[in-house]
Amino acid sequence: MTAAPPLSAADRAALLALARAAVLHRLGLGPAPTPPADGPLAAPRGAFVSLRVAGEPRACLGELDPAGPLGAAVVRLAARAADHDPRFPPVVPADLPALTVAVAALGPLRPLPSPEALRVGAEGASVTQGWHRGLLLPSAAAGKGWDAPLFLKHVCLSAGLPARAHLEPDAVVEVFEAEEFEA
Repeated sequence: MTAAPPLSAADRAALLALARAAVLHRLGLGPAPTPPADGPLAAPRGAFVSLRVAGEPRACLGELDPAGPLGAAVVRLAARAADHDPRFPPVVPADLPALTVAVAALGPLRPLPSPEALRVGAEGASVTQGWHRGLLLPSAAAGKGWDAPLFLKHVCLSAGLPARAHLEPDAVVEVFEAEEFEA
């Protein structure tokens, strides 16, 4: 899969609106959103949706591998994030005034040739070893001063793996670019 062209401001706004509408629908407060059938939001792409309430994480669910159109993925992920991220309590109607929705539209996965090749802040990374898989979006390093080895350490830890698991011969390390935006 080749990299998709960057999303326009209107496409980004449409994805954020779809995600928010999916949360409202899941809470029984609005109609089901309908993703567009053509254009950039109908192209297959991986995505992540993160929800925060009053700045605190409430959910983050995603799909690295495209399971269909980007718009449909964002709707599906936002709805599930509202009440199916086992790490957090479900979103409730009282949370809506303080709800922030973030979307990451992912580019294709590609193997990382060496840890030094990771472009921290420009690329996210995924580490898979056995049934463990963890990832961090590019923004995870923002303002932290991380270099590539430290970023990969945190990707491994997010998978429940030892900090240097990405160096093991059976580990699969992939990188991707992501367009991240929120409202």
